[in-house]
Amino acid sequence: MSTITSSLTKWQKKKLCSLLSHDRLSLLFKASVHGYNASTFHQKCNTQGPTVIVAYNKSGYVFGAFTCKDYGQTGQNVVDDKAFLFSFNDKEVKEAPLRVFSGNPQYAFTDTGPNFDSLRFLHNNTATVYSNHAATYIFEPQQMHGNDLQLTECEVYRVEGLLEKPWRNVQWNSERRKALLSIISGWKPSVSSVKQARILLVGHVGAGKSSFFNSINSVFKGYVSSQANTGTAGTSLTTQFRTYHIKPGSGVSHVPFALCDSMGLEEGLNSGLDVDDFASILKGHIQDRYQFNPSMPIQPESPHFHKSPGLKDKIHCVVYVIDTSKIKLLSDKMNDKFAVFRNKTNQLGIPQLVLLTKVDEGCPLVAEDLKNVYQSHYINKMVQEVSAQLGVSLSAVIPVKNYSQELEIDPQTDILLLNAVVQILRTAEGFFDDLYNPEERSE
Repeated sequence: MSTITSSLTKWQKKKLCSLLSHDRLSLLFKASVHGYNASTFHQKCNTQGPTVIVAYNKSGYVFGAFTCKDYGQTGQNVVDDKAFLFSFNDKEVKEAPLRVFSGNPQYAFTDTGPNFDSLRFLHNNTATVYSNHAATYIFEPQQMHGNDLQLTECEVYRVEGLLEKPWRNVQWNSERRKALLSIISGWKPSVSSVKQARILLVGHVGAGKSSFFNSINSVFKGYVSSQANTGTAGTSLTTQFRTYHIKPGSGVSHVPFALCDSMGLEEGLNSGLDVDDFASILKGHIQDRYQFNPSMPIQPESPHFHKSPGLKDKIHCVVYVIDTSKIKLLSDKMNDKFAVFRNKTNQLGIPQLVLLTKVDEGCPLVAEDLKNVYQSHYINKMVQEVSAQLGVSLSAVIPVKNYSQELEIDPQTDILLLNAVVQILRTAEGFFDDLYNPEERSE
């Protein structure tokens, strides 16, 4: 698929960014590609935080509207004292582009669409704008769009910005990295019969499950490792059930967990990880290197079926792995599949956690500096969205960046990954707490 590019010229982008007081814009929607369609607009642009809609006409006008609030299709008028309309014209270059604020403090736009009352974009799902210059935003039509309401293009950008304060505090220094390794090395299950917590990674194809194991393995090895098979394909590259034990390293004498990788979730019938196989994994019935058969779950007579699993063979924590940039693209079928798997996990009393991978691909400010991850407005929004979508608490959603193209490990990436491991182990501890038995607990 070819990359969708912006229609803004260098000069136009400079002018627009000066209006917004930001220099980072991420293209979400382009009408010439996605269609002049309000439903597609919502699919691409809802709950994205600050956005700017940019319209172009043949008369040379570039005009639109900015809001720092979300589109959400609630049908409500949205109050936003930072919202404004703007316009500038390539044919009449001005130092100060037109900027128009709403005269009504109770109305900035209607979130059923890019409807700013005075200007209604994607009007009747066509390449036209409805203009009512006497409404909420007061302007002269000649100044705003030259009375040319037929558009040649319409785009929506997410305005990248950082929150004033991080919404989670992370220390990004070498001392913290050492402390995290010490916490992990010193952790042990509170049940004496279990030496390692077994963590199951579950996610859609391409989410980064195998890459997460490789990344954690890299942290302990001290160099980028690629033990698990990774890559890009239409179907899951992981076709076997794998249990990966990480060798101690980086000053760590003991690694108290094993990561279990499974087949990716897929939409189609008889494809991807089967829910019956999933349940068998949770109960400890499936042994390492079992070859999945999507059309038939494992049978008790299979040589890879463990008929009498002990507590040490069971899964102690399920970690759902989701690509940050794909959260809004997950289909209803995929969300339903996640719900089925979550219900099965809840029935068995196994705690759950979510990893949001590829945060650097989701937000350019994070790509620029990983320390921005907990100040990124966009990442914060995605954490809230996946929390609501999967029905988990906000504290159970952890952003991470896997090693993918790097040749050497990076301290900041390590810290984010090790923080995730600490949270996973703390979550797994809940499983053993529920099994509290004084005779089984370690001294």
